[in-house]
Amino acid sequence: MIFLVLQLAGAAALLLWSVRLIRTGVERAYSVQLRRWMRHSAKSLPSASATGALAALMLQSSTAVAVLTTNFAAAGTLTAVVGLAILLGADVGSAVVAQILLVRASWLAPLLLLAGVSLFLRAQKRTIRQTGRILIGIALVFVSLDMIGAATTPLRESEGVLAVMRYLSTDPVLAFLIGVAFAWIVHSSVAAILLFVTLVVQQILSVDAAIALVLGANLGGAVIAFTLTLGARLSARRIVIGNLILRGGGALIGVSAFAWLEPDLGWLGALPFRQVINFHLLFNIVVLLIGFPLIHSVIRLLEYMLPEIASGSTPPVRTSALNKSLLARPDLAIVCAAREVLHMGETIEAMLGPVMGLFDTWDADLVEAIRAQEEDVNRMNFDTKLYLAQLHRSGLNEDTARKSMDLSNISVNFEAAGDAISKNMLRMASRMNKDGLSFSERGFDELCDFHDRVLANVQLALSILMSSDAEVARTLAEEKERVREVEQQLQVSHLGRLRQGTTESIETSNIHQEMIRVLKQVNTAFTMVAYPILEETGDLLSSRLTETDGS
Repeated sequence: MIFLVLQLAGAAALLLWSVRLIRTGVERAYSVQLRRWMRHSAKSLPSASATGALAALMLQSSTAVAVLTTNFAAAGTLTAVVGLAILLGADVGSAVVAQILLVRASWLAPLLLLAGVSLFLRAQKRTIRQTGRILIGIALVFVSLDMIGAATTPLRESEGVLAVMRYLSTDPVLAFLIGVAFAWIVHSSVAAILLFVTLVVQQILSVDAAIALVLGANLGGAVIAFTLTLGARLSARRIVIGNLILRGGGALIGVSAFAWLEPDLGWLGALPFRQVINFHLLFNIVVLLIGFPLIHSVIRLLEYMLPEIASGSTPPVRTSALNKSLLARPDLAIVCAAREVLHMGETIEAMLGPVMGLFDTWDADLVEAIRAQEEDVNRMNFDTKLYLAQLHRSGLNEDTARKSMDLSNISVNFEAAGDAISKNMLRMASRMNKDGLSFSERGFDELCDFHDRVLANVQLALSILMSSDAEVARTLAEEKERVREVEQQLQVSHLGRLRQGTTESIETSNIHQEMIRVLKQVNTAFTMVAYPILEETGDLLSSRLTETDGS
């Protein structure tokens, strides 16, 4: 029995890892395009829902879409109404993912593995390598489902297991709660659904119990997004709370109705597992159709129940990570300095995120908040440099001295990025507000796309600071070159509008071009985080990436 449990646990772990592998490949290869599609979906609610469904299909997760959406909402580039439409579409996309992953031929997994590994190991371009990673992930999902099937086959002969499963058929409330808990624990409603359906295929779980578990997993999926965004701005959190109300409320109504009516699901498919997986898709489509006309009302209700509260009190002073009592322990002191530099980067990320909204709608409170954050960044930079200088007095070995110098350089670069946002971007936004100027629609879209690319690179740099991942560092260094190419394309596009005599482009030409330059400067400051790691691994020679065939 212990061996069977171990097999099942290992298969479930592989399933979770496979889904994550697919999502990682998509994020590394197509994140910029995906973020652009999502941001541009604000033009209409139907297109927003369609974009959400497509994003969930690519990322294999409605939760990942929810996190991206709240980031856009916090930056002011998406309204809560559009964000909720995206999430409802993402729930349907997530259900379609489960449908796709359950339809496979026996020859498909080895073919995908062969193609995926070949692309990942031999391709030079990052997008092709990451496409190989995606194919490997899909193949491993199929393998993990086969492993789950093989591991659960002997359980069909266990009276104890079958008795528990039969009891779940008679207690939909317990099955529902188990579905909620399991989806939240594994942080993937897709993986939970696939596991439940596989148990139905193995004739271990009845359709009735599986339906309750699936409905619970839908509520659990909404809860995952809610817990992951607890630290987001209230305007962004309203989106996931709205999704929790609609999807979670629908799941509660669904399990109650199912337990009361006990409907015949034969019309959903001839096979039991097909009935369950089709019910999952149908449920999310119904939530979308019913929830769509309610989106505005739900958001208005949440704005009334959860209003923005202006705090007149002074915010608490943050305790610095620079612990002077650890200066005698260089290994620990370096960790303290790294934490402080990381917080500098997070503060600049918070400054950069909403700044584009000021070119559309001036917000004096937001401007003051950004200026206050810039003062914090300046203080942290000064304190960090002083702390590292004091650390050097105690004598450092070569490795620690190198890390100290790297952190000092990163701190200086971050401070320069903060200055660029606070002084240059705010000055340009203020000028446009005072003079009543506005970018051309196409020009502003291009600037917002460029801003979003830079913001994504800032977030990537912060993850490198925490993980020191060489592959991600290489990705960030490649992005520096890509940003340079995009900058040139944007300049050509802007000059084209000037030749056409576009009034808005002529009036805002200097500001438009300076915005491109400043965003590139911020990107360069954060890209430098990758260089010490690449120099250490030998991936960076003579200030350029080496050519490799690898990961």
